[in-house]
Amino acid sequence: MDTEMSTTDDLGHDLEITKTDSTRQMGGTWVTGTIAGHMFQALVFEDHPECKEYELETSRISKLWLRRQADRQVVANFDRSWDQEPATDAAREIVGFLAAGIAEHTFGH
Repeated sequence: MDTEMSTTDDLGHDLEITKTDSTRQMGGTWVTGTIAGHMFQALVFEDHPECKEYELETSRISKLWLRRQADRQVVANFDRSWDQEPATDAAREIVGFLAAGIAEHTFGH
């Protein structure tokens, strides 16, 4: 297990949403922020897609990019499917955390 994060109990305490931008073309909202020493961008939708394969689990996320800030290394990239699966334990935990609640945080449900 990598040591990028001290404990999963701390995950999310420093979540900061720095920008949200609704897109008319795709109907979703781009959410940009930082968490646990990583920067992320996610395309989040209010509803689940018709094509379940385009969604990260049941998160309403269709695109998610995650970069470690310390060395600017991209550690995960999901674009309707995995282009790069999470490369570290920390990346897996962050992806799971965002998948579990960023849509609810963004849309309030």
